[in-house]
Parts: sequence; C-alpha cells; structure tokens
Amino acid sequence: MGIVASQSFKNIISTYLGFFIGAINTLFLYTEFLSDEYYGMVGYMLSLAYVVMPFMAFGMHNTLVKFYSTFKTRVSLNSFLTLMLVLPLCIIVPITLITYLGYETIASFLSNKNEIIKDYLWHTLIVAIALAYFEVFFAWAKVQMQTVFGNFMKEVFHRVGAMVLLFLLHIKVIDLEQFMAGLVLVYVLRMLVMTFYAFSIKLPKIIFKRVPNLSSILKYSFLIIIAGSIATILLDVDKVMLGHYIDIKEIAYYNVAIFIATVIAVPQRSMHQILLPLSAKYLNEKDFDALEDLYKRSSLNLFIISGFIFLLIVLNINQLYHIIPEEFSGGLLVVFMISSIKLYDNALGSNNAILFNSDYYRVVLVLGVILVVLMILLNILFIPIYGINGAGIATFIAVFVYNTVKLIFVYRKFKMYPFTRYTFKIGLLLVVSVLLFYFWEFPFHPILNIALKSALVSILYLVVIYKYNFSEDISLVMKKYLKFLN
Repeated sequence: MGIVASQSFKNIISTYLGFFIGAINTLFLYTEFLSDEYYGMVGYMLSLAYVVMPFMAFGMHNTLVKFYSTFKTRVSLNSFLTLMLVLPLCIIVPITLITYLGYETIASFLSNKNEIIKDYLWHTLIVAIALAYFEVFFAWAKVQMQTVFGNFMKEVFHRVGAMVLLFLLHIKVIDLEQFMAGLVLVYVLRMLVMTFYAFSIKLPKIIFKRVPNLSSILKYSFLIIIAGSIATILLDVDKVMLGHYIDIKEIAYYNVAIFIATVIAVPQRSMHQILLPLSAKYLNEKDFDALEDLYKRSSLNLFIISGFIFLLIVLNINQLYHIIPEEFSGGLLVVFMISSIKLYDNALGSNNAILFNSDYYRVVLVLGVILVVLMILLNILFIPIYGINGAGIATFIAVFVYNTVKLIFVYRKFKMYPFTRYTFKIGLLLVVSVLLFYFWEFPFHPILNIALKSALVSILYLVVIYKYNFSEDISLVMKKYLKFLN
C-alpha cells in the first residue's frame, strides 16, 4: 500500500482543495452572482457533457489502463498509444457532423421544457470533447503511476477558472454570454495542459502499425464505452432529465445538494486514480492474493475516511442551510440520500477497478445497461411527483442496486469480498454518532455551531478509530502525526 498511500494522500489534499474552491463557487458565488436560471443552465450543460464524454473518449481512458502493462516491446507499445489517440476521433467527428446538420432538431428536443438550453448545445459538445481527451491523457499519466498532477488538474483547475470567471462577471468585466464561453475555454485549456504533462512523462512516437491483440482491444473498447459510462450516467442523467420536467432554476437547488453530498466521494475518487492501474497489474499478473489485500484495505480505509466526512455533513447540514439562500434548503432530503449511497460506494473499495480490468466486464456492462434503464424509468416515475427529491430517490435506488450487484458478482467470480469485522464496527460507530449528535444544536450562529459540533464529533470518532486500531494504515498515519506534534 506504499505507493497507494503516498499518492492517495496527495490526491486527497488536491481533491479537497478543489472541493473547497467548488464549495465557495457552488454555495456562495453561483448563488449570488448568477441567476437561478443560468446557474441551472450551467449545471445542465456540464452534466450533459459528462454523460456524453465516455462516448466521445471511445472508452480509451479505460482501455489504456487495462492493456498498457501487456505490451512489452517499444514498437507494440507506441502503436498501442497511437491507437489510443486516434480512436476517439471515430466518435467525435461523426457526432460533431450530426450536431451541425441536425442542430435545430436536437436543440428543440433538449429544450422542450426550458428554451434557454437551445443556445448552448455547441458549448456542451466542446466541453464533452475536452473532457474526453483530458481523461485519455490523464490515463496516459496513470499507467506511469503518476496521478498527482492529473488529479490536481481534474479537481482544482476548472474550479479556479470558474471562480475567476464568476468574479469577472460580478464586477461586469464580462457579460453572461462571455461567462458561458469562458467556462468552455477553461475546460479546453485544462485538456491542453494535461496533454503537455502526459507527453512530458512519455512522449509518443506515432506509429501506424498493427497493434497486437487488436481484436480484444477493440472489443473491450466498444463495450467499455457503455460500461465506463454507467457511473457517470447514474450520477448525471438525473440533472439532464430534470431539465425536461421542472423549471431549470430548480436544477440549481439540486446541484447544491448533490455537491454537498459528493464531498463524501473525495477519498474514493482520490484513491481510485492509483487503484485502477494497480488492480490491472495484479489481474494481468494473476496475483490474486495481492488483489484481495488491496480490495480489503482500500474498502476499510475508504469507509473510515468517508464515514468521518459523512458525519460532518449529515450532522451539520441543517446549520449549513441556514447560511445559504433559503430556497436552496429544498434539497435537504437529497443530501441525506446521496450521502448514504456515496458512503456505500466508498465501502466497496477497489470493486470498480477489479471489474473494469477483469475479463468479466461484459457481464457488468449488461447489468449496468439494465440499471441505467431502471434509473431513467425511476426518474420518469418520481420527478413529476416529487421534483428534485424524486430525482434523489431514483438515484439512490438505482445506485444501491448497482453497487450491490457488483459486490455479489466479485464475490461469486473471485471469491473475495471487501468487508471485515471492523467494517461492521465502523458502521455501528456511525449510527451511534448520528443518534447522539443530529438533534443536538447549539444556540449560536450557524458557523459557530458547525465548528463546535464538528470538533466534538471529530474528537469522538478519531479517538475511537485510533484506540481500537480499526485500520493499521490509518493508525500508522495518526501515530506519525502525533509524534510530529510532540
């Protein structure tokens, strides 16, 4: 776990920095400097771009990680890397042409409920292309076991760019149209910076020669386009569908709730960058003992860390909604549901990394497609009745089912599961903490209340984790930190 712990720790720092900047943007700047309608439009545009992105990338960001370690000669490796750069164009070019020729039809369909969507279809397409190639070049760095800079670009860069644009909009240096165009430029610039960094690690030699095992690579890529899209679609299709059923300004309220809950996913997102290439390596080498150890350790560590964040969010959410504009408090139930499902997702550890890099990705693909259909149907059922809460219910049910199926599948095929006896003890600690602190509020200003309750919860949680040594990795980090303080 050495390289995992080292890079994961650095990635967690950069990811939380990104989320801190994102929190300022999401909770304060967007809500104050942008109208609810345009804030909803930004959320819709980016969500649709993220849904389309895996198709634009042609699955290359997953394919690159899975097959990179199988190439042993320089010529075959460079031929493979050339293929990774070219194949996304096979999707990007046709989709761009279709958009150009059928712009009015596509735009009219998407803007059925909200006319404003019609003006920003090209913005969405360009962002999707930039996201796709960013992921390809990030994967390029991952396979060299270099994830820190890429994670910084993925989590921090675009949020700083959005913050700068919001202040420029506020002081009237730019107008709304320039702001929307500026967001697109930020994502394009991020992609270009990642490209230069990836090439600085390993400069490709463009070689158009036959790639060994090409049929397996193409088969995997075709299927992983959908399989790799499942997680993205499950988390973003709800915002896209909300645009068809409710006023777009309510997407802004939903977006705030989702952002708050997504903070729990930071440890998993940070560790996943290094878990992917390591899991692929162990699977290619058939080192199942190391794979199982990685599975259990990643699950335990992620559950402890994300559980701590879960408590800080859930126990302080009522006070947090006193700070931001009142109309955003309608997303309270969404925060609870998405926070819970994110906690479950963290507890699965390297489950996704195992599945997407194993020979069983085809089965997971079929299950994933079924579950995306389920989520769409649930959104159609619940959104007209419950609005943004309906989207939260649909997401909770679909992701819970999806995660449970993946958990069972890995156990059936690999005879390994992520949980240990400590997992259930940590779960009990979380339940007790919620019961003790949720209904306890100090009669002070919300910010002071959040600070006091967070301090009490942190002391209780960390003392119990350290005293009972639930995780050797985390206890070791805490011991080093305590020695440093002494």
